[in-house]
Amino acid sequence: MSQRIVQVDAFADRPFAGNPAAVCILDGPAEETWMQQIAAEMNLSETAFLYPDGDGYQLRWFTPAVEVELCGHATLASAHVLWEEGHLQPDQQARFFTKSGLLTANRAGDLIKMNFPAQPVAPCDSPPELLGALGVKAVFVGKSQFDYLVEVDSEEAVRNCRPDFISLGQLSRGTIITSRAAGGKYDFVSRFFAPAVGINEDPVTGAAHCQLGPYWSTKMKKRDLVAYQASARGGEVHIRVEGDRVILGGTAVTVMHCKLV
Repeated sequence: MSQRIVQVDAFADRPFAGNPAAVCILDGPAEETWMQQIAAEMNLSETAFLYPDGDGYQLRWFTPAVEVELCGHATLASAHVLWEEGHLQPDQQARFFTKSGLLTANRAGDLIKMNFPAQPVAPCDSPPELLGALGVKAVFVGKSQFDYLVEVDSEEAVRNCRPDFISLGQLSRGTIITSRAAGGKYDFVSRFFAPAVGINEDPVTGAAHCQLGPYWSTKMKKRDLVAYQASARGGEVHIRVEGDRVILGGTAVTVMHCKLV
């Protein structure tokens, strides 16, 4: 089956930054095994598969190892490709039917703004292995439906974290480490580790900000935040918390077109 694939750097304003995602626009449904094989071949944190359905698109996301229920950067990449290649007009909303319900994206100047479900984080007791695997002291430990969230006392601690990925991979789908930003334009910084699904460190994680946004919004008493995910590639995420929804904003850049033969 011949298939065109577009590689996009999401949450980036230039190539080779942010988080790369592959986008496959299909004519219709595809076999799950085939999609997983393509995702493994692309070997990116996520590959998105979408096809037209009514007034929107069915959308699924796969890491090299598993399908996931929610992915921000590959949704951003998908919307970017739909507009860039003329599948949608510039003023049309991108509508995606997913395992996490209806997700939408709109263009707002240079940003693409996505409407995602908030993922509340509740305080919890830290498993003995968690902080040892991160090598940090925690200000707060919590857990959402999917991931642990660990707040530490400084941006330096976030940036210098060197996790034990084998241990982390046995605890949950993923682990977020975060702190207030040291200063400048950002409110907070974070990193995201998900060895359990085949991604030791995700460069920029939209889904993690569905947890981080509400957490820091409550803590900082503000609805609008600007965050930086401090991976090696790095990326900026604009956030607005609206009740049980989180609006995530970012930019995207196409870096590659290829064809599966």
